[in-house]
Amino acid sequence: MVATPVKIEKRLTMQSQEIAADTTAIRSLDWDRDRFDIEFGLQNGTTYNSYIIRSEKTALVDTSHKKFQKLYLELLTGLINPQEIDYLIISHTEPDHSGLVKDVLQLAPDAVVVGSKIAIQFLEGFIHQPMRQKIVKNGDTLDLGKGHIIEFVNAPNLHWPDTIFSYDHGTRVMFTCDAFGMHYCDDKLFDEDLGAIEADYRFYYECLMAPNARSVIAAMKRMEQLGEVTTVANGHGPLLRHNTHELLSRYRHWSQEQSKGEKTVGVFYISDYGYSDRMAQAIAKGITKTGVAVEMVDLKVADPQDVQELVSRAAGIVLGMPPLGGENLKETTTNIGTILAAANKKQVIGIFESYGGNDEPIDPILTKFMEVGLTKAFPSIRLKDTPGELQYQLCEEAGTDLGQMLTRESSIKQRKSFDNDLEKALGRLSGGLYIITATKGNASGAMLASWVTQASFDPPGFTVAVAKDRAIESLMQVGDRFVLNVLEEGNYQPLMKHFLKRFPPGADRFAGVKTQTATNGSPILKDALAYLECEVISRMECSDHWVVYSKVTDGRVSQPDSLTAVHHRKVGNYY
Repeated sequence: MVATPVKIEKRLTMQSQEIAADTTAIRSLDWDRDRFDIEFGLQNGTTYNSYIIRSEKTALVDTSHKKFQKLYLELLTGLINPQEIDYLIISHTEPDHSGLVKDVLQLAPDAVVVGSKIAIQFLEGFIHQPMRQKIVKNGDTLDLGKGHIIEFVNAPNLHWPDTIFSYDHGTRVMFTCDAFGMHYCDDKLFDEDLGAIEADYRFYYECLMAPNARSVIAAMKRMEQLGEVTTVANGHGPLLRHNTHELLSRYRHWSQEQSKGEKTVGVFYISDYGYSDRMAQAIAKGITKTGVAVEMVDLKVADPQDVQELVSRAAGIVLGMPPLGGENLKETTTNIGTILAAANKKQVIGIFESYGGNDEPIDPILTKFMEVGLTKAFPSIRLKDTPGELQYQLCEEAGTDLGQMLTRESSIKQRKSFDNDLEKALGRLSGGLYIITATKGNASGAMLASWVTQASFDPPGFTVAVAKDRAIESLMQVGDRFVLNVLEEGNYQPLMKHFLKRFPPGADRFAGVKTQTATNGSPILKDALAYLECEVISRMECSDHWVVYSKVTDGRVSQPDSLTAVHHRKVGNYY
């Protein structure tokens, strides 16, 4: 039975429906949420998914976001007497899934909280009250009766260090929390329309899972040992049932491609301190855009031997400054010492502070790394206020700079290995000169482009190829809007030189440039020959570029008698 949606301010609604024998999904639909952690904008809202398994024993898998407190608890108590809940399974403790744990335990004080060792530790720090608990690890089971045997799958870093999956052998439903989800709010419970969701599914993967690609592969190998998965009961968006094999295969393929990077960067952070985890995720996302592999490590719970092993083989290190005191100080301090001891002069280093209010000072520890001989990859990131779009963009750009520093030598070698005749022939493909400008929220970007081609008449549209490691790529997702500024023959040098400059992370690309604002919010360059306002309709992956198809919604020519500047290359293996 589908519950009647109850609309309140900002369109928060609830939905419940049976998804398998004795199993009900409870979905909290957040229709208007437009931003989530490091993703610089959600086009389709999001959901927070929770599940009830009612057999001889009853289990509740995850809860919901605190903003749904009243709606969620009303629906839950309408479906079941909370005192009948025997187990509260916590897939991971991020607040959007565990925000109502304390409320549920007040209604079900005898429920046993089930989670990984780290999850239980985190929960104790969150709810500050005694609770019955059961720590589980990979391969452990929980028998709910009537064939509902829940087997747990260790899945750390997807995308918090405490994550576990839960597989019901009776229904072949896999409960995966953040993994295999998407920020997509819709009344449809399942993935009926693959075309409608696949862009959000990929974007979600890129933001949250790509920096943990090796952990994805490890978790999927463990999943395969359990048998067939008919339904993926994820934590965000529609559940996977109609396209389960296809969408799981995409995760595997993307992660295998991401893990092929010849070099790895260790990103060290503290998951529940300040904004360390979100800043680390944004930096990691920027690194992965360059084809460099990332391994993320929570210093609060990491084993020093694992830290030492990662640092010894990493090409780069990113470190979020830990607090001066607090819980787990000894473990954190030990791991910092381990990183310093294992670091070597061939590596690059980047450091950020996470707005915890009591960070270790950056400069002394950076000096220690520099004394070992490490090279600073980006200016240290120092945030004293709550981070927003601009700060997360700064973090992502810093990560991209680090990744490009590590790949520069191999890129040069690749250019030199290109066939001479082929590169000259390919270079004869000419194009115009354009500046793409985009704004999303408080974040903005720009880039010089020459791979632009008209692609349709009705609606008018064109394609542009954008390198995966370009900063503006994050502002050109499906549904995003931007401006294509057409440069004028004989009058393009000043704009081209300006936007060809290498901007430091977080720099204002438009300082000193005359602009006006388009109706879609992006900058129009006043010295351009013409401009087109555009909306991204689709994206196609092409090796090291995205081909972005956009429809044109408005445009104007400022110099009707002038011609577009044309870009001629001598070779075709780089810009």
